[in-house]
Amino acid sequence: MRIPALLVPGLIAVSALAGAQQRHDTNAPIDFGADHIELQDKANRAVLSGNVSVKQAEMTLNATRMTVAYTGQVVGGSPQVSRLDASGGVTVRRPDQTAKSQYAIYDLNRRVITMLGGVSLTQGGGNTVNGGRLTINLDTGRAVIDGSSVAGGSGGATGTGGVTPSRGGRVTGTFSVPQRN
Repeated sequence: MRIPALLVPGLIAVSALAGAQQRHDTNAPIDFGADHIELQDKANRAVLSGNVSVKQAEMTLNATRMTVAYTGQVVGGSPQVSRLDASGGVTVRRPDQTAKSQYAIYDLNRRVITMLGGVSLTQGGGNTVNGGRLTINLDTGRAVIDGSSVAGGSGGATGTGGVTPSRGGRVTGTFSVPQRN
């Protein structure tokens, strides 16, 4: 196994850990399920809560709560989703890869998922990397973890304040080693 290159102290690119991830189909429809949904049409959003599950192509995102922002445009009878903000035991599963955190933001326009707070990325075969923030580019499959941790704020990871990265965190993990005779 090739060890990923260290970019800067506390920041690691884990493309090698992620293996040969195929490009995610960000144009696929998004199916969801939850115990409760509140539609806020004037604000162009929906709030899903309780056992939230969202599936797009080969990727599944689970959380306790999720805010779905949409553009206001309707195509084929469906509102056009632009962003998902998830909180509470967030899990993102892709083929041969699972990431966990407290918060996640899926920016559908940029095709990027950012996960914050107690991040753990595990790949089949026993490879694990832990840190404070994980950014996954769904076009390239590249994942970057840094040691910054989520501090302050009760507003969650909404991108509008309330969450600030702190300095000095570390990235830790375990890489599996091929068995030799």
